[in-house]
Amino acid sequence: MWAVVVGGGSGQRFGAAKQYERIGDERVIDRSRRVAESVCDGVVVVVPAADADQERAVAGGETRSASVRAGLAAVPHDADIVCVHDAARPMAGPELYRRVIEAVRAGADGAVPSVPVSDTIKVVAGDGTVVATPERATLVAVQTPQAFRADMLRKAHAEAGEGTDDAALVEAIGGRVVTVPGDLGNRKITERADLEWANSLLEPER
Repeated sequence: MWAVVVGGGSGQRFGAAKQYERIGDERVIDRSRRVAESVCDGVVVVVPAADADQERAVAGGETRSASVRAGLAAVPHDADIVCVHDAARPMAGPELYRRVIEAVRAGADGAVPSVPVSDTIKVVAGDGTVVATPERATLVAVQTPQAFRADMLRKAHAEAGEGTDDAALVEAIGGRVVTVPGDLGNRKITERADLEWANSLLEPER
C-alpha cells in the first residue's frame, strides 16, 4: 500500500508555492508526507520540476493529473492499493487514510472522503444564467486522501486523461467509487486565511 502526495502546483491563487509554507513547526508538504508515511508502506512526493532534486521528490507535470501520473510511475508495481493525497490538505489525519483504504479492501475500486454540502448549488451557463438546481441531498463535497485499487488507478490514468480528482478518472472507465465520512477539519489551503486557520488549530500543540 503506497501513497502519492501531490504538491506540484505553483500556487497562483495563493500567491506563492503554498506547499512550502509553514504550518506549526513544519512545512505544509512535510506534514502531509509525514501523515501518509505513518499509514502507508511507502510514499512518493510530487513537486514542481524545478524543485524535484532539492526535495528528493518526483517532478510534476503541467496539470494535476499529469503530476499524479508522474508519481504513480514511481510506485512499485506490486502495490495493491494506492492513495492519492493533495499536499495542500495538511490537516488530514491517519484515520481518514484508514477509512478509504478499508473501503477499497472491502471491494470498492476507489473510495473518497466526503462531507455534506450545506449551500444550495446552482448549475450555470457561460453567461451566468442558472440552468439547474440539483437536489442538495444528493450532493457531497469530496476530499483527499482518496484510495484506489492500484490496477484500476493505473488503467484510469492511461485511458481517461484529465480530471479534477482521481476518482473522476476511475468513474469514467466504469469503476465503482464509494464515499466514506470525511472531516470538516480537512480544509484545503487555498488562501492565506486557510493557512492562518490551520496554524490556529496547531497553537495548543506548540
